[in-house]
Amino acid sequence: MGKGRDMKEYDVIVIGSGSGLSLVHKALSEKARVALVAREYLGGTCLNVGCVPSKLLIYPADRIMEIEDTGKLGITAPIKGIDFSGIMERMRAYIQRGVSFLREDTVSTENLDFYEAEGHFIGDYTLQVHNETIDEQIRGRKIFIASGTRPLISPVKGLQNVDYLTNETLLSLQRLPESVLVLGGSYIGVEYAHFFSAMGSKVTIVERLERLVAFEEPEISDLLKKEMEKRMTIYTGTTAIEARKKGSGVALLLKEESTGQEKEVAAERLLVAAGRVSNAGRLDLPKTGVETDRAGFIKVDNYLQTSKEHIWAVGDATGKQMFTHAADKEVEVAWHNATHEEKTEMNFAAVPHAVYSYPQIASIGLTEAEARKTYQVLVGKANYNDVVQGDARIEKDGFAKAIIERDTGRILGFHIIGPEASVLIQEVVNAVVNKAGVDSITDSMHTFPSMSELIPETLNRAE
Repeated sequence: MGKGRDMKEYDVIVIGSGSGLSLVHKALSEKARVALVAREYLGGTCLNVGCVPSKLLIYPADRIMEIEDTGKLGITAPIKGIDFSGIMERMRAYIQRGVSFLREDTVSTENLDFYEAEGHFIGDYTLQVHNETIDEQIRGRKIFIASGTRPLISPVKGLQNVDYLTNETLLSLQRLPESVLVLGGSYIGVEYAHFFSAMGSKVTIVERLERLVAFEEPEISDLLKKEMEKRMTIYTGTTAIEARKKGSGVALLLKEESTGQEKEVAAERLLVAAGRVSNAGRLDLPKTGVETDRAGFIKVDNYLQTSKEHIWAVGDATGKQMFTHAADKEVEVAWHNATHEEKTEMNFAAVPHAVYSYPQIASIGLTEAEARKTYQVLVGKANYNDVVQGDARIEKDGFAKAIIERDTGRILGFHIIGPEASVLIQEVVNAVVNKAGVDSITDSMHTFPSMSELIPETLNRAE
């Protein structure tokens, strides 16, 4: 359909093809007439340039570190070689297979019109979709926005004049850089710093805030920095004020905020990992009555409805908990609320997250400082080597920390740093989701000896 013809009407329009694809399938299962509008990255950020490719790269990096760490167990296991190009190609091939499958499935699905095009609102519930071959107007009775985010490029002087990588473009690397400067010490920055260091690059992290992964418990941030500094250089409380070309590489002029001292650091490649910016600004949302916050993320209520009736937003578009598992749950909540009189709220307090650094981090709920603002709390802490399996690993520094509401025994927060943290946290997640207290975990038998004992051990130490 081209210009000048009647506008096409749909029961449901979905914008974005990450978590949006799940909404498409829910709508199709209800026999709805559906339009999917997605400009790029069929399958979303996670599959194409986010958690899936990064974990395909970080898994071999973890194995390298484990081999190097076996010396403490009395094992000598030298690494004879690392096939960087092979690791990268395996990752790209996996992503290509996944995207190809999704494309074949999407274009062949009945009652679904796939607009692989730019889309923006031109009126209430009405979008203009356009690319090189189409320019059409479509209207939806219900609209779900899953427009996602893209890399935030720091406003560093001269950055636009140097060749830099993002979490997206680094996936095309064919050769391991001899050295990498990582601008940003949040989860993307520390994960890729771990990856490049394990592969053999000389790595430097520059973080403006005083701590790495500053949203974590301070003692977790401190231990992460301590461990990562064993194999890379880390500047925290430091601002990059200028970027410039230096030989075939790039240099950053840094300023230490506490002293005002300046120094220059250089590397072959620069990775900008300074955060994420909303894609919602590309949609002309005011023309359909959808409000955004100051950062450009879409405002939603507890039911994930926007400021406009019959329009919902999910996933990174809301800026609330930018994790794939959170988006998957938001899809369930938004679809339920769009199709039922009785509404259900999205419980963001029950969203866990993991940072795939080395050591690994996993958390759910409030930090101790956050909890103390509202609650009377008990705090428990146990080290990995407080349980037999942790001692067997000679895991001296990893630990878990629990924050518990004093009067009710409700778990307000739980935080882990160490091996398998992302697996160990799940028992706590289940308790939080089911509104079960500490006793639901401490009264259950845990296999002896296993690392799972770390969880009740931590809770039992609360005081």
